[in-house]
Amino acid sequence: MITRDGTAMDRLAERFTRGLARGTSRRGLLARLGAWLVGAAALPLLPVARGQAALPPDSSIEGDAGDPTSCDYWRNCAIDGFLCACCGGTANSCPPGTEMSPITWIGTCRNPADGNDYVVSYNDCCGSTLCMRCQCLRTEGEKPPYVMYKNNSLLWCFGTKSRAVHCSVSVVLGVAK
Repeated sequence: MITRDGTAMDRLAERFTRGLARGTSRRGLLARLGAWLVGAAALPLLPVARGQAALPPDSSIEGDAGDPTSCDYWRNCAIDGFLCACCGGTANSCPPGTEMSPITWIGTCRNPADGNDYVVSYNDCCGSTLCMRCQCLRTEGEKPPYVMYKNNSLLWCFGTKSRAVHCSVSVVLGVAK
């Protein structure tokens, strides 16, 4: 127990704790603490947003060989979905009537023609029913669902007018370093 004849530090600490006790309740303090803990725990679950305008154009890669309609095409090393190249689009552009989701998952794929590793952004094209042609499930380097931006097993049609997935594209972002 702090007595009245204590040091200045004791009196300051007593005044602070009594003021805190008068101004807050245990329930209120626990509610704020709980809300803070839930918010802090949910922060890593937020998706990584990469705006479509921020993506550089998918330039032609020297020695880019292969069939974009094949699951074995080098860019498709971490894709999960129907290939837009079979659905009226290309390997890196959505078919007419759909829009590219700004939310993506990523992978690093080796181009056998030049031996370089490339960072590839996989975007779902949204706004139409499933294409149902050229379905691929490639999971090289896939991470568990709590590492969302590297997991291909999620619905990625967020930030679009429709949540209906049509197909997926693979946009090369650049050489992996």
